[in-house]
Amino acid sequence: MIKRDISKELIQSAGEYPVVTVLGPRQSGKTTLVRMTFPNKTYFSLEDPDVRMVAETDPRGFLGQIEEGGILDEVQRVPELLSYLQGMIDKSKKRGRFILTGSHQPKLQEAINQSLAGRTAMLTLWPFSLNELRHYNSASDPFELIVHGCFPRLYEEKLNSRRFFNGYLQTYVERDVRTLIQLHDLSQFQRFLILLAGRVGQIVNLSSLSNDVGVSSTTIRNWISVLKASYIIFEVPPFFENIRKRVVKSPKIFFTDVGLTSFLLGIATAEQAYRDPLRGNLYENLIIAEIVKGAFINGFRPEIYFFRDSHGNEVDLLIREKGVIIPIEIKSATTFTSNFIKGLKQIQKLRIKKITPGSILYNGEKKFNVEGIQVFNPFHVKNIWKTLVAPFE
Repeated sequence: MIKRDISKELIQSAGEYPVVTVLGPRQSGKTTLVRMTFPNKTYFSLEDPDVRMVAETDPRGFLGQIEEGGILDEVQRVPELLSYLQGMIDKSKKRGRFILTGSHQPKLQEAINQSLAGRTAMLTLWPFSLNELRHYNSASDPFELIVHGCFPRLYEEKLNSRRFFNGYLQTYVERDVRTLIQLHDLSQFQRFLILLAGRVGQIVNLSSLSNDVGVSSTTIRNWISVLKASYIIFEVPPFFENIRKRVVKSPKIFFTDVGLTSFLLGIATAEQAYRDPLRGNLYENLIIAEIVKGAFINGFRPEIYFFRDSHGNEVDLLIREKGVIIPIEIKSATTFTSNFIKGLKQIQKLRIKKITPGSILYNGEKKFNVEGIQVFNPFHVKNIWKTLVAPFE
């Protein structure tokens, strides 16, 4: 396994806090990351039934085995363990003592807020970034990536992506969903996933989706919450200067790994992805996920939005970094056209404080500026996030 880009942030966090918690989707490489980074720490996986039973029945005795510190993997399986961990930490402020990993947010986040607030650094690990994929010579064709996805095992073990995602859905997504909600009809949920994939990069109408699936809007909202909590999908909210409007207006939905989106849509080859009507949405999902990864690698969650006004003017992505708004258009085309800058020019007419001319990320070969707007291929830079926000850091 290659050294992950977030390793530096993980080591620095362990040097400042007694606990570091690494969250992220299943199979994103959390276990490998923490064990490679801290090879001398005692390791326990709470996915192991025997280990979990001991941790649940005798938490003090279990933690007594790692008095000096250790790695607790998939700690959301026994969230009550964190209450006992708090007592150990408060007796000794030794930094980097415990490393935790988790794949579900709700119970784990609640336990962290109650027991480890101020005692743990929080990191998020998603599947491979483009920079990491370059170690496998697999970061050149965006449409290959759209189909293949970025999960580490696909590259480490040279797995067939269709078999991987089929197993991923059955082993992790459906199982994890069952642990978070009472799912009576799995076929309805499977249909929901496919329909949600067909709406990738779009504002999801809950009423329309509920009609298509045959369940209530409340159920759809709960299922979306579960997918977010399990790091299967993420949302990009609309941008409004009035914060209250951001809360009530519907967000766009993207998948953490676009390869899963393609699998759900039945897209099996790069050529299919290139010719698919959702080509632009899939490319947008790939690039926005890459931008989010770039922020996570640096240890923080990015503040991102999309823009759409009542006249149909749109900007795919807005990043707010240190009070500055950076508008971004994402295009899967290989040829630049003047129409690409329409949304960026329109948003400049609004009276938004501290807004840059913006950037256009497209699939062409040339890099240039148009009226102060930088135009470049995101596959030609080492870190898209750094390239976009470096002037404001």
